[in-house]
Amino acid sequence: MNRYHWFVLTVAALGWLFDCLDQQLFTLARPTAMRDLLGVAEGNPLIGEWAGYTTSVFIIGWATGGLIFGALGDRIGRAKTMLLTILVYSLCTGLSSLSISVWDFMFYRFITGLGVGGEFAVGVALVAEVMPDRARPRALSLLQALSAIGNVSAALIGWGLAPLEQEGISAWRVMFIIGALPALLALVIRWKLKEPERFTESAGREELSGKRGSYAAMFGDPRWRRSALVGLFMAIPGVVGLWGIGFFSGDLTRVVFRLGVATEMYETAFAESNDEARTAALNKLFAWEKELTPQGERGELTAVEAEIEKEMNGKISAELTFWQSLTLLMQQLGAAAGMYTFGWLAQQWGRKPAFLLAYICAMATTFLVFWKLSGPQDFWMLPLMGFFQLSLFALYAIYFPEIFPTYLRSTGTSFCYNVGRYVAAFGPVIFGLLTSRVFTGENYPAPLNWPYAGMTMSCVFLIGVVTLMFARETKGQPLPE
Repeated sequence: MNRYHWFVLTVAALGWLFDCLDQQLFTLARPTAMRDLLGVAEGNPLIGEWAGYTTSVFIIGWATGGLIFGALGDRIGRAKTMLLTILVYSLCTGLSSLSISVWDFMFYRFITGLGVGGEFAVGVALVAEVMPDRARPRALSLLQALSAIGNVSAALIGWGLAPLEQEGISAWRVMFIIGALPALLALVIRWKLKEPERFTESAGREELSGKRGSYAAMFGDPRWRRSALVGLFMAIPGVVGLWGIGFFSGDLTRVVFRLGVATEMYETAFAESNDEARTAALNKLFAWEKELTPQGERGELTAVEAEIEKEMNGKISAELTFWQSLTLLMQQLGAAAGMYTFGWLAQQWGRKPAFLLAYICAMATTFLVFWKLSGPQDFWMLPLMGFFQLSLFALYAIYFPEIFPTYLRSTGTSFCYNVGRYVAAFGPVIFGLLTSRVFTGENYPAPLNWPYAGMTMSCVFLIGVVTLMFARETKGQPLPE
């Protein structure tokens, strides 16, 4: 690899890194944003339900943007399209900080999703076409592995901003302001990045002028139609497994830890209280906290009680945000190792054996986390889940560009990855409905509803295992022209 190869890999990696930073800032901000915008108490079931709706809207935007920008990447070029996607997702992330209701928040997340969805397919097509054949699998797995830096950065940002909750400052709004900074990367792309030679040669071929970036051309050819459908059903379990289950592990931590954290905070407040009125107010508020009494059913509060409630809510939320950020951090430490390891395995064993191992282990570790996570002593499970869940995305980055020709590479990769997201958009909604409507009542008291929902949905990885029977092996083969 020469200097320009490394430059292209760096720019594409930064684009995807910042893309992942935005995704994870949303994941971290989601519970507190829903709490504030809905005006309900921490732990209210409505938070999980609306978090599911909001995530689904984001994923639908992601899928739509992926299809639009994926086709655009085959028509106007990889570099130009990457510039547009980064500007869209970074600027609209900043606008999310100005939300005043769940409705405008969802609108901003939809537009952000348009940019987020387009960046991945264009980035992997760019790297796949620029890199020498021998270096391509390792470069693409490294591209995906480096995205974990964005995820870890989001966790550290959430960790660092958690104390703001104690001061009455909405940390989630600050997170989204930080998420606007990647727009600066667009300047580098505008000035320095060239289109790949494979793309410019393909763009000059007259016989392909009506086929570039055409979904009709892709489905009109039996070879590429088969590639598109197999790739789609390989992508669905990974995307649903991550966005419909895996990225709810931070929310799981908040739900599972909530009562323990609240108890600890109130016990400390009781010990420090030397005023009868304050102690009485603490007793009243703690009783509501233990019963998950909705905000609208708590009755009138005196000025003293309202002040104490605000103080305690800030402390509890800050502590829960800390544990939520640590959950993401642990998950992503495993993810970085998993993505690079499975890139190597794909090169050594072949694409299909690597996929098979990843699907089976992702299902097993996801089931384990939602079944057994109950306290900090169980955090060793999180890197394992991250290792196997995210390893699938390194394999997608390697495999999808290898099953489409140059004039359809960005389009085909986008189709597999993003039509899968339309299906995945139902994942968070189903998860939210499972926690609020199915696993409820005396048999599933909170927080048991969350583990049962996660364990049920982990079976989605079996779709990938079945689809592999129809996939072709691409190890050692050149990119189709």
